[in-house]
Amino acid sequence: MEKPRVRIYTDYKSPYAFVADDRLFELEDRYGVELEWLPYTLRIPEFMGTVEARTPHFWRKVRYLYMDARRFANAQGLVMKGPRRIYDAFYASAGMLFAQRHGLFRPYHKTVFRRFWSHELEVDDLAAISAVIAEVGGSAADFGAYVAGPARAEHDRIIDEAETLGVFGVPTMVFNGELFWGGDRIAMLAERIRNPETAAIALGSRHRK
Repeated sequence: MEKPRVRIYTDYKSPYAFVADDRLFELEDRYGVELEWLPYTLRIPEFMGTVEARTPHFWRKVRYLYMDARRFANAQGLVMKGPRRIYDAFYASAGMLFAQRHGLFRPYHKTVFRRFWSHELEVDDLAAISAVIAEVGGSAADFGAYVAGPARAEHDRIIDEAETLGVFGVPTMVFNGELFWGGDRIAMLAERIRNPETAAIALGSRHRK
């Protein structure tokens, strides 16, 4: 019998994706679902706007968000150091896809998340990501060929498909066509997995309003 599938969109440079990660893996262990992990590489400059547009209100929000995420990290014993600059995480996202294809996803995924937030890894450094691939048992040369070849087109197709579904941030989970955004929705997702029929009730109530 085929397992229920939960699709998860994530990005290694998202603090909230990082602190939600272990709880998402627990879904697999607790409810027997199949997790399909896909990259949704955030385009940070688009969210942040121009330097001139970054008001004191904007910076208060940014400081709060990192403080808030750090509370979740501390509760789990995770190290979370603020990013040193704006990153394009394409190489890390390509590494995710490559690692999945070669049965190396979980060790790669955990290593990249932990080291990035500990300031031990730059997710936009091809050599650094290639080294992680090699460390977890993959071929750095094959990964380099993948990045130079089909990786960008595959990555962009996944992003486009995600946005067609309505994805706009991470972590976003998709179960039976219903989207759940953020770690604070994992409990609701778990309820849907246990009782899929509750989705029809909840969505029906929403449409009647």
